[in-house]
Amino acid sequence: MTAPDTPTTGSQPAVELVVRTIAQTAIDNETYFGELDAVVGDGDFGYSLARGFEKVLEQWDEIDRKDPGTFLKKTGMIVSSRIGGTSGPIWGTAFLRAGTTAGSDTQLTGEQAVAMLRAAVEGIKARGQSDVGDKTLLDAVVPMTDRIESELRAGSAPAEVAAAAAETARESAESTKDLIAKRGRASYTGERSIGSVDAGAMAVAVLAEAIAKAWKDNPPA
Repeated sequence: MTAPDTPTTGSQPAVELVVRTIAQTAIDNETYFGELDAVVGDGDFGYSLARGFEKVLEQWDEIDRKDPGTFLKKTGMIVSSRIGGTSGPIWGTAFLRAGTTAGSDTQLTGEQAVAMLRAAVEGIKARGQSDVGDKTLLDAVVPMTDRIESELRAGSAPAEVAAAAAETARESAESTKDLIAKRGRASYTGERSIGSVDAGAMAVAVLAEAIAKAWKDNPPA
């Protein structure tokens, strides 16, 4: 599943596993994510996300993958160009910032992986003019990143880190039920947004769970 002229080395298989799993899971959950968004939003989140990641899979073999950073940046460009509304710039920026932070290294460390996630978080904050507590995907991504950093420092194996990240993402997404939406169309509903989970945060949880399963069932070489 790689371009013939760009050999896969170092951390590339792991990054590809994560990106492919995100893409396929976003497509598989188009209806579910749309239903979550429809509760207090405009309901197009699932559709937009699926169309963007469909394009990533369509162009999979042509994406430049000379190193993980380049691969992530190219993926981010595709996502930004295909996902409509506010989701495209936010998700695309996350991939671009992560790829830029990875640089040209082919063998990424756990510390670099955390730095890539932190950079993605800062990109999301800047693009969305949002922060933790605003009832957005950040309410799942930030605690998930904290958990990953904690597990890595404790010396957990990669599959254990992925499972722990998914657990925290799910718990954090569920807790958005208690928050008032402060960004996007959901913010128009004010206190009526209390009681429903944020679609973006729950999407992060579903994606993290899929990555954890993929890593367990078929760990990258």
